Amino acid sequence: MKLSDLIERLGGAIAQGSPDYRLRGVSSPAQAGAADIVFAEDARAAAEALSSNAGVVVLRPGLLAPYPVGRCVVETPQPRLWFARASKLLKPALPVTGIHPSAVIGAHVKLGDDITIGPCAVIEDNARIGARTRIEAGAVVGRGVSIGDYCHIYPRAVLYPGVTLGNWVVVHAGAVLGADGFGYVRNPATGAYTQFPQQGTLVVEDEVEIGANSTIDRGALEETRIRRGVKIDNLVHVGHNCDIGEDVILVALTGISGSSSVGKGAVLAGQVGIGDHAHVAPGVVLGGQSGVFNGKTATAEPGAVLYGTPARPLKQVLREQAVLARLAKGHGRNRPTDPED
Repeated sequence: MKLSDLIERLGGAIAQGSPDYRLRGVSSPAQAGAADIVFAEDARAAAEALSSNAGVVVLRPGLLAPYPVGRCVVETPQPRLWFARASKLLKPALPVTGIHPSAVIGAHVKLGDDITIGPCAVIEDNARIGARTRIEAGAVVGRGVSIGDYCHIYPRAVLYPGVTLGNWVVVHAGAVLGADGFGYVRNPATGAYTQFPQQGTLVVEDEVEIGANSTIDRGALEETRIRRGVKIDNLVHVGHNCDIGEDVILVALTGISGSSSVGKGAVLAGQVGIGDHAHVAPGVVLGGQSGVFNGKTATAEPGAVLYGTPARPLKQVLREQAVLARLAKGHGRNRPTDPED
């Protein structure tokens, strides 16, 4: 692809070099070749990038001047973002291989154009698979599932009956979407548990990515919804009836209990725990191992960092820890000496 084509798609400006320069991919400065792009966000990294073998260097305007003679340089306010988007445009498309002979295709299945269904994949009755979608080896697409265009379902992922996926959704290996939620009613007389109906559904909107071995439960009576642009790491669990807002980030080992919601643009770091019927406000960042109690709301200005259990402003947590450290130190200093010590 020519550099001018990338500029047309992604913006930015060619500060130096030819718009006809042809590119193959992206790389790090240490590994880059003449057909690769590298980026830098500070002056030190820029000097390293400009001394590499890369064909194009992406920088912020005014970061470093003058540029070495003969180097091709793109200027953009967000080099990392430009670089990431360019990598997608330059990545070679996977070949379309059609339906493998060992795949099992049920009755009344609707298959879009240019799909790939891998070995031993199972597509149950009345499912719909959109154009250019890939279903890899051993994946199971349940009865009545709807998958949009340009999706990628990796090996051994399981989509339970009735699940709906939008376009450009990625589901990594071992993920399970639409299983029954963990909802039971206890008989106080006998102590026995009866499952509350788990007959709702799961809707995953466009451009969502779901990490390996993550699980998202269907709604009990209505739906669980994962909204556009959500990115879910490996080993994350989202319970039934949850509503995860647009562009939310859920990092590994996070668990969200049933009937909870997460506002648009929030970030839940690793091992965050959310109780049932709880809410995380839009744009809030919950630090690793933070927790929100049942029925409570983690609220702050967008971008504010909350930490601890219950989650509260990071500055408050640091003050509390400092006070506790001083108290512990003072207690040790004033403790009477045991004659047997």
